[in-house]
Amino acid sequence: MSAPTLDRPVGTTGPAPVKPAVRPPASAARRRVVQAGWAASSLAGLALGFAVFVPALSGLQEEHAQAAAYRTLRDQFAKQVAPTGPTTDGAPLAVLDIPALGLRQTVVVEGTTGRDLMRGPGHRRDTVLPGQRGVSVLFGRRVSFGAPFARIGELRDGDRIEVTTGQGKASYAVNEHGDGGSPLTDQAENRLVLVTGDSDWISSSTVMVGARLLGDPQPNSGTRGTLRPTDKALAADRAALPALQLWGLGLLAGVTLTTLAVRLWHRWAAYLCAVPVLGALLWSCYENAAALLPNLY
Repeated sequence: MSAPTLDRPVGTTGPAPVKPAVRPPASAARRRVVQAGWAASSLAGLALGFAVFVPALSGLQEEHAQAAAYRTLRDQFAKQVAPTGPTTDGAPLAVLDIPALGLRQTVVVEGTTGRDLMRGPGHRRDTVLPGQRGVSVLFGRRVSFGAPFARIGELRDGDRIEVTTGQGKASYAVNEHGDGGSPLTDQAENRLVLVTGDSDWISSSTVMVGARLLGDPQPNSGTRGTLRPTDKALAADRAALPALQLWGLGLLAGVTLTTLAVRLWHRWAAYLCAVPVLGALLWSCYENAAALLPNLY
C-alpha cells in the first residue's frame, strides 16, 4: 500500500512580505524648529568658546607678542636705540618688574587702545616715559590677554616697581591706592601710576596704584603724544566691528565649503584640511570681538 499524498490547497500562498514603514515627510513647521535648534546650538557654542577664549586662550596670544617684543627691545637696548619718547602704536618701550606680584620682564608697549593692550601693559601716550621727570601712566588688563595687572590691588606701601627703558633702570616705591571714585592725591612731581579695571566681570571703573620715583629722574624730550578716545580707560575699539564682520563672513564661508567637501569628498580628508583653517578664522573672530570689550578688561 502506498502512502497517501497531500496536495497543496489551490489558491493558498506564504505570508505576505511586510512593507517598510514610510516616514511621513516632515512638515515645514518641524523643519523650521529643527533649523532654529541648530542655529541656537551653534550660537551657544560660539558664545561658550568666546567665554573660554577671553580669560584662558587669549593669554597664549599675549605670550607670543611678549616674546617677540622682548627680543626686539633687547636688541634695541644692546644697540642703544630704544625709544626715549613717543613712538608708534604697539612698539616695545620698556621692561616692567614688580617682584611682589611675581611680574618679571614684562614688556610695556606704546599706546593704551584695546589692540595695544593685547600685547601687554601699555604706556599712555600723553604722559612721560617711566623714569623721566613727571608722571608716567601705565594701563594693563585685569582678565584677558595674560591679565598682567590682575593683582596690582594687592600691592602694599613700600613695594618696589622697577622699569627699564633706553635711559636705564628706574625704581619706584608704592605709596598710594585709588579707584574711579577716589582718585590719587599725591602731588609728588615724579610718579608712576598703574591702572586696571575694577572687576573680573565687565569693569565699570578703575583701580589705581601710585608710586614715587626713588632717585633722580631722567630728562624727557618735552613732546607728548595726543590722547585719542580709544586710549582712555575702559574705552572700546569700535573700529574692530567691521573687521569682526568680515572675519565672521569668512568663517561662515569656511563652514559652508567644509560641509560641501564632506558630502562630495572624503569625510576625514575634508575635516583634516578644514579644521586648521576654521580654527584660525574663529580665533580672528574672537580676537576682534575681544577688542570691542573695555580695554582694561
